[in-house]
Amino acid sequence: MGHPRIRIPWSHPSREKSLAKNGAPTVLPLGNGLESYVMDRRELLHAFSAAAITPLMVHSNAFGETSGNSRATVYELRVYHTYEGKLDDLLARFRNHTRSIFERHNMRNVSYWTPLDEPLKGRTLFYILAHPSREAAAENWKKFREDPEWVKVQTESEVNGKLVEKVDSTFLMLTDFSTPI
Repeated sequence: MGHPRIRIPWSHPSREKSLAKNGAPTVLPLGNGLESYVMDRRELLHAFSAAAITPLMVHSNAFGETSGNSRATVYELRVYHTYEGKLDDLLARFRNHTRSIFERHNMRNVSYWTPLDEPLKGRTLFYILAHPSREAAAENWKKFREDPEWVKVQTESEVNGKLVEKVDSTFLMLTDFSTPI
């Protein structure tokens, strides 16, 4: 079974060939010179190049790195698929608790997004964390899951049922041609 299709607005029609899979992608006019390319989740992850997210991370260097060794930083793209009607509860948990607990465990919050279009609208959260290394990421997650505040927050937020149905995690590193962060 294929991945769900995602509609991405794009202002650069010259990117059509790079986003095409087995020929041209489905293109829907949005007006004002914008078009919407429909792609599956795998294509979306490919489109999420480090170059596209670099401007969002210019404040990084939170690990005391110099520009010479910032390439050791590992970025983690996480996608949370929520149960029906639970996205607002998940967003509140992140807004009020999770982000600060991440920071306490050396997991730098880069940015958070929610989709504008169906089928993911209203039930999906995308976000990126930064870790000093892949090994540190594993240790950070271990400490996070064992954190007493997190255990309490998770338990309290799920008193009426679990919020997250599925989590996708992809580790990313900057390419050699990316701007140092």
